[in-house]
Amino acid sequence: MTEVVLPGGQRHLLRGGGPSPGVSMAPSRSRIAYAAAHVVADTLAENVPGAPAVLDWDATLAFRHHLWGFGLGVAEAMDTAQRGMGLDYPAVRELVRRSAAEARSVGGRIVAGVATDQLTGPATLPEVLAAYREQLADVLAAGAVPVLMCSRHLAAAARGPADYLSVYDALLSEVDSPVLLHWLGPMFDPALAGYWGATSFDGAADTVLTLLKDHSSTVDGIKMSLLDDTLEIELRRRLPAGVRMYTGDDFNYPALIAGDEHGHSDALLGVFAAIAPLVAPALNALDSGDVAGFRSILDPTVPLARHLFGAPTQYYKTGIVFLSWLCGHQDHFTMVGGLQSGRSATHLAKLLVLADDAGLLPDADLAAARARAFFTTCGVS
Repeated sequence: MTEVVLPGGQRHLLRGGGPSPGVSMAPSRSRIAYAAAHVVADTLAENVPGAPAVLDWDATLAFRHHLWGFGLGVAEAMDTAQRGMGLDYPAVRELVRRSAAEARSVGGRIVAGVATDQLTGPATLPEVLAAYREQLADVLAAGAVPVLMCSRHLAAAARGPADYLSVYDALLSEVDSPVLLHWLGPMFDPALAGYWGATSFDGAADTVLTLLKDHSSTVDGIKMSLLDDTLEIELRRRLPAGVRMYTGDDFNYPALIAGDEHGHSDALLGVFAAIAPLVAPALNALDSGDVAGFRSILDPTVPLARHLFGAPTQYYKTGIVFLSWLCGHQDHFTMVGGLQSGRSATHLAKLLVLADDAGLLPDADLAAARARAFFTTCGVS
């Protein structure tokens, strides 16, 4: 074990010993599980607020191979990858193209986000639809399964449920291969408040269910990220036959994935990128019917996840990258758009302790050296 002095003068002995990268595990047989992956910035480029994103492609793609190695699918170009928070659309398009090619090379599962973030300023409904179509074509051409993400531009332009239905109906009528829908709550992006044309959950759910029933042959499932397990279960029980619920609830994922007598959720989670070495054996336990074993592995990661995704939730990406650096997946703590400033030193110090408590740091000495270097820049001696 090795000691780290934290902000405030507290001392913590890192135990390390977490799973090492480079393993090979088969995908789960009982659940579909995607990890929403972050991007690694080129630390010597001008990745400052407002500048075009410049990525370290080798490190970015290597992290995706890390996830595939644990049997997880990759959810590419989602909000974890800083969509709308530093990653511009030219970088998104190239990211999807490269990642999909890497997925084919190893037989890895991949889905990729489709949004409207190439638009600048207010947009009309036809302009929103055209932007969605452009990105949908790019994702399909790359060979990834599309995820129709929520659109800030649609949220601003729509005047009610009918406007959402018109845009999504048009898109879903034009594809003949499976797609996923995405319901991202305002805790992840405040600009999405009132999405689906309603301020109440029941009103929004009615619109979503109308879409799913009308397009159940095309929609594989819906990722729901409202951080409310009761609402997810309610919607899950109302889904049309054959439509999956992909939990995006980074607070309550163990119980939602384990499920109940009425069904279960599959998963598309940002936290899975941080805890992949534990997700794989947990899902293997679930495959063999060992629900208690599954919960015994994943339940201890929940305090880490709840801290990582604490308010303001949209800055969870900073913690994801901090942990990636501590675990040795990248050699710096720099993010596109300068987002490494999105969390305080105190927040990141607690994240370090929780990750260590969960057994996620492979090398205590490396994590300690990097944590000390970071905290020194914050005035911790």
